[in-house]
Amino acid sequence: MKTVLVTGSAGFIGYFLCTRLLADGFRVIGLDAMTDYYDVRLKERRQQMLLQHEHFKAVNDRVEAPDLLMSMFSAEKPDVVIHLAAQAGVRYSIEAPRSYLESNICGTFELLEAARAFPPEHMLLASTSSAYGANTEMPYRETDKADHQMSFYAATKKATESMAHSYAHLYDLPVTMFRFFTVYGPWGRPDMALFKFTKAILEGKPIDVYNYGDMKRDFTYVEDLVEGIRLLMEAVPVRPADGEAVPEGDSLSPVAPWRVVNIGNSASIRLTVFIEAIEAATGRKAERNLMPIQAGDVPATWADANLLQTLTGYRPKTKVQEGVAKFVDWYRDYYRV
Repeated sequence: MKTVLVTGSAGFIGYFLCTRLLADGFRVIGLDAMTDYYDVRLKERRQQMLLQHEHFKAVNDRVEAPDLLMSMFSAEKPDVVIHLAAQAGVRYSIEAPRSYLESNICGTFELLEAARAFPPEHMLLASTSSAYGANTEMPYRETDKADHQMSFYAATKKATESMAHSYAHLYDLPVTMFRFFTVYGPWGRPDMALFKFTKAILEGKPIDVYNYGDMKRDFTYVEDLVEGIRLLMEAVPVRPADGEAVPEGDSLSPVAPWRVVNIGNSASIRLTVFIEAIEAATGRKAERNLMPIQAGDVPATWADANLLQTLTGYRPKTKVQEGVAKFVDWYRDYYRV
């Protein structure tokens, strides 16, 4: 039985990923700091559900804790590592940047050092569509230059891509970075728009709609994202031989077993369409409070998912209306409203 280490295992995406890995017959070690960035009870409930499985082991600590990951790698010898743990949120990174430095930069450093000492077969590290920053050419392709991040959150995630590349080059550690695009679904984070909008609409309160509603996002349903990650586990990057050309459209490094892959729905959906899907699912109209765009936000994201399809044969496909309805059903059941 292969062992997978998942950091951020009690998080929104981590919970769905661990559930999938356990169903597929893996032993899963889940590391999570259980921070209070949002309601810890949600994380505790997710973790309790994972602990019902005999092949799941939970470690509650910070990814950046010195020597923690080194001792975990030494004891568990994970075959695959999926690094989701991070301080998330573009807006919060303006208020509390140090937490992003500690979790995202120092945490990733601790992970890379542990992997250097006890090399896994494949490491998959979460990045973000925010890494594309000020890029305006759409859809975003992994081979595009991405040098102009617009939030400290995005800057730390882009930095982890470069850090992982250096370790992949120096120590021949196979690394896949995956860039998420606005992930949503049941058990989602309370700081995300879908949760906030659903809560406000059901309570008869107005919702804050930024950039006066002229925002576009490549909304990706959480189980589609997990399917992409699961399939990418098998697509282990191989360092090209000297002089070997990298295929067009592939982000594979010419000097390391490292690549970056978008996981998105290949559709840029207006925020107003997303709100209409919530209205349809709740059966209520939203009172909209139109606001200017917030600092650090980008007006649009859109993934080119061709590389994901080339590597795995898969591309996400859940329609916003379907995914939002599943979230609203979960929300009503969980909060009994």
